[in-house]
Amino acid sequence: MAKGFVMLAVSFLVAAVRYFRRLHLYSGHKLKWWIGYLQRKFKRNLSVEAEVDLLSYCAREWKGETPRTKLMRKAYEELFWRHHIKCVRQVKRDNYDALRSVLFQIFSQGISFPSWMKEKDIVKLPEKLLFSQGCNWIQQYSFGPEKYTGSNVFGKLRKCVELLKTQWTEFNGIRDYHKRGSMCNTLFSDAILEYKLYEALKFIMLYQVTEVYEQMKTKKVIPSLFRLLFSRETSSDPLSFMMNHLNSVGDTCGLEQIDMFILGYSLEVKIKVFRLFKFNSRDFEVCYPEEPLRDWPEISLLTENDRHYHIPVF
Repeated sequence: MAKGFVMLAVSFLVAAVRYFRRLHLYSGHKLKWWIGYLQRKFKRNLSVEAEVDLLSYCAREWKGETPRTKLMRKAYEELFWRHHIKCVRQVKRDNYDALRSVLFQIFSQGISFPSWMKEKDIVKLPEKLLFSQGCNWIQQYSFGPEKYTGSNVFGKLRKCVELLKTQWTEFNGIRDYHKRGSMCNTLFSDAILEYKLYEALKFIMLYQVTEVYEQMKTKKVIPSLFRLLFSRETSSDPLSFMMNHLNSVGDTCGLEQIDMFILGYSLEVKIKVFRLFKFNSRDFEVCYPEEPLRDWPEISLLTENDRHYHIPVF
């Protein structure tokens, strides 16, 4: 009887151990699943990611021994050793990423308004184009993938420009670099607000094109980049520029090189771009605009293909 009792106790103990082992494995699996779910649920969808080591990023993205891969690795090494760029911030790949890369740096660096914006209330610019300059065609403005046009264009543009003014004023008034960085992380994880800011930048570009076009009609001297813009059949005036180029930005395409010139001119910043696919050529490092009119602040971008941009960190 004693032997039978011992055997029964051992059998019960073994069964209990097996049960608790299975329960532990099951609980561990479910816990791991819930942790992953909660991380995905509450993770900020940052459109500008945190800094990563430049050469580590290059090694991860450009493996193999093809001629293009070797060229890109040499270009990244050039950035690291000669230009002292140590890290890179990856930017979300879409048709707003050039605008995103520029605006993120303006806000994170606390760069002030362009001089012309300090003299005008930019919130009133949409109405100014319509009532002062008779630009009825502005109703055909398209908001990127939304493709919205109609009588309410002015109201939507006004809200976008007002948001840009408010956010820019707030960032410019903060002197603490780390606080600006934290605020950028919050702002650039809100897709709806971002979208409005980029549409405001597009409109600012259109406004500047319209202003310079009016100057050209009165025989005033205009910057060479605008002479190039108006010499193209697809952008011979502000309307054709908007319809053939600007309306597509954010939807089917990003900014072209000449658009980058206009963006830099409009915001009064010198945009330096390292074009890695042009390594070992005179076009490896370019500036938009090439000859800033004043001592404008400088921001830097890098691109591997002239379509998508990332932010270098020195």
